[in-house]
Amino acid sequence: MSTRGNPINNKPTIKDVARLCGVSTQTISRVLNKRPDVSPETRERVLEVINQLGYQPSALARSLIQQRSYTLGIIIAGLKYAGISLTLNGIAEQADQEGYSLLIKELPSFDVSDVQPVIRSLMAHQVEAIIYAAPECGNNWRNVQSQCPRPCPPMVFLKGNPYSDFSTISIDNFMGAYLATRHLLDQGCHHIAHISGPMDWWEAIEREKGWHAALEDAKLPPEDRQCALGNWSSSSGERAFYSLLESYPEVDGVFAGNDQMALSVLYVAAKKKIKIPEQLAVVGFDDLSESPYYSPSLTTIRQDLRMLGTMAVKKAIEMVNEPVVTGDSLSDTIVIKPQLIVRESSLFGRTL
Repeated sequence: MSTRGNPINNKPTIKDVARLCGVSTQTISRVLNKRPDVSPETRERVLEVINQLGYQPSALARSLIQQRSYTLGIIIAGLKYAGISLTLNGIAEQADQEGYSLLIKELPSFDVSDVQPVIRSLMAHQVEAIIYAAPECGNNWRNVQSQCPRPCPPMVFLKGNPYSDFSTISIDNFMGAYLATRHLLDQGCHHIAHISGPMDWWEAIEREKGWHAALEDAKLPPEDRQCALGNWSSSSGERAFYSLLESYPEVDGVFAGNDQMALSVLYVAAKKKIKIPEQLAVVGFDDLSESPYYSPSLTTIRQDLRMLGTMAVKKAIEMVNEPVVTGDSLSDTIVIKPQLIVRESSLFGRTL
């Protein structure tokens, strides 16, 4: 194939692609933008030439021509938590697939009182939509929503209660906790304790509600001594389980609010010569990639956090491409169902 007019040290341009294909630059643009008004033969030829030349479309040129930034703003906090990091991975992967860039602003804490400067900074960079990827803790979502300037780019909130005028995408934490506790009951456990996350987190509240509801349905209403508080960290899970062994020594099943705290239960049980799952059954929540490699392997509730990030990007782009008509509702609630993953740690009464 001749590349005359395209010196080896120069990057190929859209005009080079058009010339070699024998079509207009507008046709090349239609192929790149996945427009339907291009014949299959022309599309195949254009993509072949693009691949041979190594042509990379200019994001800046596209933005200038279409007067769009193709950028999403991300507001996030708590990247030290595994779940939040996984969600951000899903956001980044889907944004790249959709041809969008990300502008990420990390808050120093979940309870930042004034977020207007962060939102205005994102707006100054012409972001097309904003994803608030920090889970609901206390009043943090309400503070953000009350401070949104008008007009404001479309906003999507991840992992919290549904609110009018805003779109939310969440995991069904209540259902996940109910499934975990019901599984322990089905395995023959009758004294099921719960290690909760911090109770100002919406997720922790919903998981405790699910644990409580499952026991109530089984006519085993829990007592206060059956619940200990952690902060999602492994060290807090260790302290919480030691506390449970003192307050509720008859415990034969534990539902931990996340896998990191569940790991501590396995650790303490080994130190105390408590056999899992023969004497104590354990279920976590998250399904971290390490969970199958615990000893014993950890039964857990899988919440697809990458999917959460993927859906957030798709929803944000949908809101950009299909603006809400004045008078229509701006709110939209999407709930992702979790899944029980049964492994060794919950098979109560069995010798491994």
